[in-house]
Amino acid sequence: MPDVIALAFGAMVGWGWVVLAGGWVNSAGALGAMLAFAIGGLAVILIGLTYAELAAAMPLTGGEHVYSHRALGMGGSFFCTWAIILGYVSVVAFEAVALPTVVEQLFPNYKVGLLWSVAGSDVYLSWALVGSVGAIVMTWINIRGIKTCALLQKVVTLLIILVGIMLITGSLFNGETANMEPLFVGGAGGLLAVLIMTPFMFVGFDVIPQAAEEINLPHKSIGKVLIMSVIMAVAWYILIILGVSLAMPAEQSAASGLATADAMTAVYGGGWAGKLLVIAGIGGIITSWNAFLIGGSRAVYAMAHAKMLPAALGKLHPVYNTPVNAILLVGALSIIAPFFGRKTLVWLVDAGGLGIVVAYATVALSFLILRKREPDMPRPFRVAYGQTVGYAALALSGGIIILYMPFSPAALVWPYEWVIMGGWVLLGLAFYVWSRVTHAGVPDRILASQLAEMKAS
Repeated sequence: MPDVIALAFGAMVGWGWVVLAGGWVNSAGALGAMLAFAIGGLAVILIGLTYAELAAAMPLTGGEHVYSHRALGMGGSFFCTWAIILGYVSVVAFEAVALPTVVEQLFPNYKVGLLWSVAGSDVYLSWALVGSVGAIVMTWINIRGIKTCALLQKVVTLLIILVGIMLITGSLFNGETANMEPLFVGGAGGLLAVLIMTPFMFVGFDVIPQAAEEINLPHKSIGKVLIMSVIMAVAWYILIILGVSLAMPAEQSAASGLATADAMTAVYGGGWAGKLLVIAGIGGIITSWNAFLIGGSRAVYAMAHAKMLPAALGKLHPVYNTPVNAILLVGALSIIAPFFGRKTLVWLVDAGGLGIVVAYATVALSFLILRKREPDMPRPFRVAYGQTVGYAALALSGGIIILYMPFSPAALVWPYEWVIMGGWVLLGLAFYVWSRVTHAGVPDRILASQLAEMKAS
């Protein structure tokens, strides 16, 4: 169980808590930012409950791919899984850019060998190589199997939690409540500015369903652990905001490039503390990178196994029994990602965020359909007030999707991010038509066989 919690929690905490906490306090005030994360966390918990019931009922590799296929057929399954693959790939690629960016905090001016500039972002050889080497190592670890990945995830997540506890306890003892003033900033607008960011901070719990078949837990426990990991992440972000707001006045926090690291320095009175927190932030990059590489490769494998993508991507490693070609594909994208520059990868992550939320909405819809159509389906983890939870999750997912639309302050950037999304849709459409033409009816038979084997086991 600790391995699975570390997988999901490590995916959700990432690097954002180090970089963005000061901005959250500046936008909404200390209590305003904490309230925003409490509201956003509640929304994600409701979405997570639909995942928890379905993951416990159908613990098969691919997660969303399986649930949406059972509820919506091949078309719905392809749509859902293809959308979330974009999200997973975007995060994995971005972590290869985040790593060298964070290393610069520990070793300033290490960038040498200017290669080119992409969208105004300079790409240096030394900087790109740090990201690419990191990607090679993460790919190799994933090929070696889920146990190796879980060990890495558990050790690094423990480091993150210990450093976070240091910040929170140090702020409680050495911080000042006067630093939290003003408690609220910007009224409803300030609260909304933070609230629209919260769903993206919690992305990652869904890697548990992707790897459910490889997780050695009773089916009922899979759902419980998934929800537990989301609750832990909600508490984490709220406590980090509390620690930062106690440690430094709002003006100082707003002016800081890394407010969380500066807060750590302030409460312990030494630069070593800030550097330790940056190291924990690098740990967050590693845990997020590892988890999304697991999730992305399993989603690709599930589609390939169902003949929705080329069969080569469904190959398993002869020794480690991992989806080796799917891992290599996602890993290769992250290896080359640093050479495209930070700005390009930000566009990719934004487009990928929309893909993930679209998948959330599809899972919520699948949850509702299966509750109505298959009320007697065995559900080891059964959500109370299922209809209410399902409709709430669907409405919340739909609301988040609207935030990406052109009229929203969080809209995708035109034309770059919409071009990425449009290109992904066209590529998916090509694969969908190919699968329909060359493997008509095969995906349905394969899924039926998987479900039959699951019932028999």
